Amino acid sequence: MSNLYIITGPAGVGKSTISKKIAESKKKSALIEGDEIYHQVVGGYVQAWKEGNHLETFWKVCINTIKTYLEDGYDVVFNYIVTPTPLEIMKEEFEDYSIKFVVLLVDEKTLLLRDKERPEDYQMKERCITLLNSFKNNNYNNQNILDTTNLSIDETVDIIENNNRFIL
Repeated sequence: MSNLYIITGPAGVGKSTISKKIAESKKKSALIEGDEIYHQVVGGYVQAWKEGNHLETFWKVCINTIKTYLEDGYDVVFNYIVTPTPLEIMKEEFEDYSIKFVVLLVDEKTLLLRDKERPEDYQMKERCITLLNSFKNNNYNNQNILDTTNLSIDETVDIIENNNRFIL
């Protein structure tokens, strides 16, 4: 049976890096970067946190893409900013699959340092701290939170892969 990994956290926390490593470790996998799907819209593009965004369409595309890969036997690693509402929809939609849900968090200092390592066009600067605080206030289940402040990439992947606490 195929597995679904949902990796979330504030901008700059390492979602893309960790997700890619997990996908690379699988025999048959698909890596779905939510940001890439969100940025497919060109005409009428509105940033996700602003009024008039296209999040409803975005989530339809994501769910259909994930579903296609899972049905065809791929392990899917999906990363994006996943709040509780879309998470509940995904849990229902993919109830027949094993789902690991991980909220990556770090301290503010580490987050700002990681954000500075990103290309200039991708840096979120103070917005990543706003997102960090939002994640801390979203009442995620503690079992799904992984503080990576003092973890390497490989240590983080190892914990996600070998720990059942992240299974929904």
